[in-house]
Amino acid sequence: MTTSTTFLGLGAMGSALAAAALDAGRPTVVWNRTPRRAPALGERGATVAGSVEEAVAGDGVIVACLLDHRSVQGVLDPVAGNLSGRTVINLTTTTPNESRELAAWAAERGITFLDGAILAVPEMIGGAGSVIFYSGSATAFEQHSALLDRWGESTYLGPDAGMASLYDMAMLTGMYTMFAGFMHGAAMVGTAGVPATEFAERQAAFLAAMTGGLAGLAAVIDAKDYTGKGQQSLRFTETALAALMRASSDAGVDAKVLKPVHDIVRRQIAGGFGDEGTARIFEELRSTR
Repeated sequence: MTTSTTFLGLGAMGSALAAAALDAGRPTVVWNRTPRRAPALGERGATVAGSVEEAVAGDGVIVACLLDHRSVQGVLDPVAGNLSGRTVINLTTTTPNESRELAAWAAERGITFLDGAILAVPEMIGGAGSVIFYSGSATAFEQHSALLDRWGESTYLGPDAGMASLYDMAMLTGMYTMFAGFMHGAAMVGTAGVPATEFAERQAAFLAAMTGGLAGLAAVIDAKDYTGKGQQSLRFTETALAALMRASSDAGVDAKVLKPVHDIVRRQIAGGFGDEGTARIFEELRSTR
Protein backbone atom coordinates (compact mmCIF):
# COMPACT_ATOMS: atom_id res chain seq x y z
CA MET A 1 0.00 0.00 0.00
CA THR A 2 1.59 3.28 -1.12
CA THR A 3 -1.28 5.77 -1.02
CA SER A 4 -1.35 7.59 2.30
CA THR A 5 -4.31 8.55 4.46
CA THR A 6 -4.31 12.10 5.80
CA PHE A 7 -5.80 12.90 9.20
CA LEU A 8 -6.73 16.50 9.92
CA GLY A 9 -7.33 17.02 13.62
CA LEU A 10 -5.60 15.11 16.41
CA GLY A 11 -7.82 15.49 19.40
CA ALA A 12 -8.54 12.36 21.42
CA MET A 13 -10.76 10.91 18.68
CA GLY A 14 -8.66 12.01 15.72
CA SER A 15 -5.55 10.55 17.34
CA ALA A 16 -7.36 7.26 17.97
CA LEU A 17 -8.45 7.06 14.32
CA ALA A 18 -4.93 7.76 13.07
CA ALA A 19 -3.42 5.26 15.50
CA ALA A 20 -5.75 2.54 14.22
CA ALA A 21 -4.62 3.27 10.66
CA LEU A 22 -0.98 3.02 11.73
CA ASP A 23 -1.70 -0.26 13.51
CA ALA A 24 -3.01 -1.59 10.20
CA GLY A 25 0.24 -0.62 8.48
CA ARG A 26 -1.30 2.17 6.43
CA PRO A 27 0.96 5.08 5.36
CA THR A 28 -0.40 7.94 7.42
CA VAL A 29 -0.03 11.73 7.35
CA VAL A 30 -1.19 13.73 10.35
CA TRP A 31 -1.78 17.42 10.98
CA ASN A 32 -3.09 19.37 13.92
CA ARG A 33 -3.47 23.07 14.51
CA THR A 34 -1.61 22.60 17.80
CA PRO A 35 1.65 20.82 16.83
CA ARG A 36 2.24 19.26 20.26
CA ARG A 37 -0.40 16.60 19.57
CA ALA A 38 1.43 15.16 16.54
CA PRO A 39 4.85 13.87 17.76
CA ALA A 40 3.45 10.79 19.50
CA LEU A 41 1.98 9.58 16.21
CA GLY A 42 5.16 10.58 14.41
CA GLU A 43 7.11 8.28 16.69
CA ARG A 44 4.81 5.47 15.60
CA GLY A 45 5.54 6.07 11.93
CA ALA A 46 3.18 8.80 10.82
CA THR A 47 4.40 11.64 8.65
CA VAL A 48 3.81 14.86 10.58
CA ALA A 49 2.79 17.72 8.28
CA GLY A 50 3.66 21.27 9.20
CA SER A 51 0.65 22.76 7.43
CA VAL A 52 -2.70 21.76 5.96
CA GLU A 53 -1.28 22.37 2.48
CA GLU A 54 1.52 19.91 3.18
CA ALA A 55 -0.86 17.40 4.71
CA VAL A 56 -3.12 17.25 1.64
CA ALA A 57 -0.34 17.35 -0.93
CA GLY A 58 -0.67 13.64 -1.75
CA ASP A 59 -3.50 11.84 -3.50
CA GLY A 60 -5.03 9.70 -0.76
CA VAL A 61 -8.21 9.94 1.25
CA ILE A 62 -8.53 12.80 3.75
CA VAL A 63 -10.13 12.25 7.15
CA ALA A 64 -11.34 15.33 9.04
CA CYS A 65 -12.00 15.00 12.76
CA LEU A 66 -12.07 18.56 14.03
CA LEU A 67 -13.86 20.58 16.68
CA ASP A 68 -16.99 21.55 14.77
CA HIS A 69 -18.52 22.41 11.40
CA ARG A 70 -16.89 25.83 11.34
CA SER A 71 -13.49 24.24 11.94
CA VAL A 72 -13.96 21.89 8.99
CA GLN A 73 -14.81 24.79 6.70
CA GLY A 74 -11.91 26.86 8.02
CA VAL A 75 -9.40 24.07 7.42
CA LEU A 76 -10.64 22.79 4.06
CA ASP A 77 -11.69 25.99 2.30
CA PRO A 78 -8.13 27.32 1.77
CA VAL A 79 -6.95 24.03 0.21
CA ALA A 80 -10.11 23.17 -1.74
CA GLY A 81 -8.25 23.55 -5.04
CA ASN A 82 -6.00 20.63 -4.07
CA LEU A 83 -8.90 18.33 -3.24
CA SER A 84 -10.64 17.95 -6.59
CA GLY A 85 -10.92 14.26 -7.46
CA ARG A 86 -10.12 13.28 -3.88
CA THR A 87 -12.27 11.79 -1.15
CA VAL A 88 -12.98 13.58 2.13
CA ILE A 89 -14.40 11.62 5.05
CA ASN A 90 -15.80 13.94 7.68
CA LEU A 91 -15.92 12.44 11.17
CA THR A 92 -16.44 15.76 12.93
CA THR A 93 -19.64 16.02 14.95
CA THR A 94 -21.98 18.11 12.81
CA THR A 95 -25.72 18.57 12.51
CA PRO A 96 -27.56 16.92 9.61
CA ASN A 97 -27.90 20.21 7.73
CA GLU A 98 -24.24 21.05 8.31
CA SER A 99 -23.29 17.66 6.85
CA ARG A 100 -25.48 18.33 3.83
CA GLU A 101 -23.88 21.75 3.46
CA LEU A 102 -20.42 20.14 3.42
CA ALA A 103 -21.61 17.60 0.86
CA ALA A 104 -22.88 20.39 -1.41
CA TRP A 105 -19.61 22.31 -0.94
CA ALA A 106 -17.66 19.18 -1.90
CA ALA A 107 -19.82 18.42 -4.94
CA GLU A 108 -19.28 21.93 -6.31
CA ARG A 109 -15.53 21.35 -6.15
CA GLY A 110 -15.41 17.82 -7.54
CA ILE A 111 -14.68 16.27 -4.15
CA THR A 112 -16.17 12.92 -3.16
CA PHE A 113 -17.76 13.29 0.28
CA LEU A 114 -18.63 10.76 2.97
CA ASP A 115 -19.95 11.83 6.35
CA GLY A 116 -19.58 9.71 9.46
CA ALA A 117 -20.99 9.67 12.98
CA ILE A 118 -18.96 7.85 15.63
CA LEU A 119 -20.93 6.05 18.31
CA ALA A 120 -17.96 5.30 20.53
CA VAL A 121 -15.40 6.94 22.79
CA PRO A 122 -11.76 7.15 21.61
CA GLU A 123 -10.69 4.17 23.69
CA MET A 124 -13.16 1.95 21.82
CA ILE A 125 -11.88 2.73 18.31
CA GLY A 126 -10.69 -0.44 16.63
CA GLY A 127 -12.22 -2.63 19.32
CA ALA A 128 -15.45 -4.35 20.24
CA GLY A 129 -18.50 -2.13 20.47
CA SER A 130 -17.24 0.66 18.24
CA VAL A 131 -19.91 1.57 15.68
CA ILE A 132 -19.74 4.27 13.02
CA PHE A 133 -22.63 5.31 10.78
CA TYR A 134 -21.88 6.72 7.31
CA SER A 135 -23.90 8.53 4.68
CA GLY A 136 -23.11 10.31 1.45
CA SER A 137 -21.06 8.72 -1.34
CA ALA A 138 -21.70 4.98 -1.64
CA THR A 139 -18.61 4.72 -3.83
CA ALA A 140 -16.42 6.21 -1.09
CA PHE A 141 -17.94 3.88 1.49
CA GLU A 142 -17.18 0.84 -0.65
CA GLN A 143 -13.73 1.92 -1.82
CA HIS A 144 -12.49 2.71 1.68
CA SER A 145 -14.23 -0.09 3.56
CA ALA A 146 -10.92 -1.60 4.70
CA LEU A 147 -10.01 1.66 6.45
CA LEU A 148 -13.50 2.24 7.87
CA ASP A 149 -13.70 -1.27 9.27
CA ARG A 150 -10.44 -0.72 11.15
CA TRP A 151 -12.24 1.80 13.33
CA GLY A 152 -15.36 -0.20 14.12
CA GLU A 153 -18.52 -1.71 12.71
CA SER A 154 -19.36 0.32 9.61
CA THR A 155 -22.98 0.93 8.63
CA TYR A 156 -23.99 2.81 5.47
CA LEU A 157 -27.29 4.71 5.77
CA GLY A 158 -27.70 6.00 2.23
CA PRO A 159 -26.78 8.88 -0.09
CA ASP A 160 -28.29 11.67 2.03
CA ALA A 161 -25.14 13.06 3.65
CA GLY A 162 -27.11 14.18 6.70
CA MET A 163 -28.52 10.78 7.61
CA ALA A 164 -25.56 9.57 9.70
CA SER A 165 -25.63 12.79 11.70
CA LEU A 166 -29.40 12.57 12.09
CA TYR A 167 -29.10 9.12 13.65
CA ASP A 168 -26.20 10.32 15.79
CA MET A 169 -28.08 13.34 17.14
CA ALA A 170 -31.19 11.24 17.81
CA MET A 171 -29.24 8.59 19.71
CA LEU A 172 -27.25 11.14 21.68
CA THR A 173 -30.52 12.76 22.77
CA GLY A 174 -31.44 9.50 24.47
CA MET A 175 -27.99 9.20 26.02
CA TYR A 176 -27.85 12.69 27.49
CA THR A 177 -31.38 12.60 28.90
CA MET A 178 -30.58 9.19 30.42
CA PHE A 179 -27.43 10.61 32.04
CA ALA A 180 -29.42 13.56 33.36
CA GLY A 181 -32.01 11.19 34.80
CA PHE A 182 -29.27 9.13 36.44
CA MET A 183 -27.72 12.20 38.05
CA HIS A 184 -31.14 13.33 39.27
CA GLY A 185 -31.66 9.92 40.87
CA ALA A 186 -28.17 9.95 42.36
CA ALA A 187 -28.94 13.33 43.90
CA MET A 188 -32.11 11.92 45.44
CA VAL A 189 -30.55 8.86 47.07
CA GLY A 190 -27.52 10.94 47.95
CA THR A 191 -29.68 12.81 50.47
CA ALA A 192 -29.85 9.51 52.38
CA GLY A 193 -26.10 9.03 52.22
CA VAL A 194 -26.13 6.53 49.33
CA PRO A 195 -22.94 6.82 47.22
CA ALA A 196 -23.48 7.45 43.52
CA THR A 197 -21.39 4.35 42.73
CA GLU A 198 -23.79 2.14 44.68
CA PHE A 199 -26.78 3.72 42.99
CA ALA A 200 -25.16 3.26 39.56
CA GLU A 201 -24.92 -0.50 40.04
CA ARG A 202 -28.65 -0.78 40.64
CA GLN A 203 -29.68 1.85 38.09
CA ALA A 204 -27.63 0.33 35.26
CA ALA A 205 -29.32 -3.04 35.63
CA PHE A 206 -32.76 -1.44 35.81
CA LEU A 207 -32.23 0.74 32.73
CA ALA A 208 -30.86 -2.23 30.78
CA ALA A 209 -34.05 -4.13 31.57
CA MET A 210 -36.23 -1.16 30.59
CA THR A 211 -34.66 -0.93 27.13
CA GLY A 212 -36.44 -4.20 26.38
CA GLY A 213 -39.62 -2.15 26.09
CA LEU A 214 -38.35 0.13 23.32
CA ALA A 215 -39.40 -2.24 20.53
CA GLY A 216 -42.95 -2.30 21.86
CA LEU A 217 -43.10 1.48 22.08
CA ALA A 218 -41.74 1.74 18.54
CA ALA A 219 -44.42 -0.62 17.23
CA VAL A 220 -47.13 1.49 18.87
CA ILE A 221 -45.68 4.70 17.40
CA ASP A 222 -45.36 3.28 13.89
CA ALA A 223 -48.92 1.93 14.01
CA LYS A 224 -50.17 5.19 15.60
CA ASP A 225 -52.42 3.05 17.79
CA TYR A 226 -52.28 4.52 21.28
CA THR A 227 -55.42 2.79 22.53
CA GLY A 228 -54.24 -0.82 22.50
CA LYS A 229 -54.28 -3.07 25.53
CA GLY A 230 -51.32 -3.14 27.86
CA GLN A 231 -50.28 0.48 27.33
CA GLN A 232 -49.62 2.69 30.32
CA SER A 233 -52.06 5.57 30.09
CA LEU A 234 -51.05 9.19 30.10
CA ARG A 235 -53.12 9.70 33.26
CA PHE A 236 -51.16 7.00 35.07
CA THR A 237 -47.87 8.46 33.84
CA GLU A 238 -48.88 11.94 35.01
CA THR A 239 -49.63 10.57 38.47
CA ALA A 240 -46.26 8.81 38.58
CA LEU A 241 -44.35 11.88 37.40
CA ALA A 242 -46.17 14.11 39.89
CA ALA A 243 -45.14 11.74 42.68
CA LEU A 244 -41.53 11.77 41.46
CA MET A 245 -41.53 15.56 41.48
CA ARG A 246 -42.98 15.70 45.01
CA ALA A 247 -40.39 13.18 46.24
CA SER A 248 -37.64 15.22 44.62
CA SER A 249 -38.89 18.42 46.26
CA ASP A 250 -39.16 16.70 49.63
CA ALA A 251 -35.52 15.61 49.28
CA GLY A 252 -34.43 19.11 48.31
CA VAL A 253 -33.58 18.03 44.76
CA ASP A 254 -34.51 20.32 41.86
CA ALA A 255 -37.06 18.60 39.58
CA LYS A 256 -36.07 20.56 36.46
CA VAL A 257 -35.08 17.32 34.68
CA LEU A 258 -38.57 15.86 35.16
CA LYS A 259 -40.68 18.98 34.63
CA PRO A 260 -40.51 19.14 30.80
CA VAL A 261 -41.75 15.55 30.50
CA HIS A 262 -44.47 16.18 33.07
CA ASP A 263 -45.57 19.29 31.15
CA ILE A 264 -45.84 17.35 27.88
CA VAL A 265 -47.94 14.65 29.53
CA ARG A 266 -50.23 17.24 31.12
CA ARG A 267 -50.75 18.96 27.76
CA GLN A 268 -51.69 15.65 26.19
CA ILE A 269 -54.23 15.02 28.94
CA ALA A 270 -55.63 18.55 28.55
CA GLY A 271 -56.02 17.78 24.85
CA GLY A 272 -58.33 14.90 25.67
CA PHE A 273 -55.88 12.00 25.34
CA GLY A 274 -55.54 11.02 28.99
CA ASP A 275 -56.78 7.47 28.49
CA GLU A 276 -54.41 6.81 25.59
CA GLY A 277 -50.94 5.31 25.93
CA THR A 278 -47.97 7.36 27.07
CA ALA A 279 -46.24 6.73 23.72
CA ARG A 280 -48.64 9.34 22.34
CA ILE A 281 -46.28 12.09 23.48
CA PHE A 282 -44.41 11.24 20.26
CA GLU A 283 -47.15 13.08 18.37
CA GLU A 284 -46.30 16.29 20.21
CA LEU A 285 -42.57 15.87 19.74
CA ARG A 286 -42.44 14.81 16.10
CA SER A 287 -41.59 17.18 13.29
CA THR A 288 -44.58 18.80 11.64
CA ARG A 289 -42.68 19.85 8.50
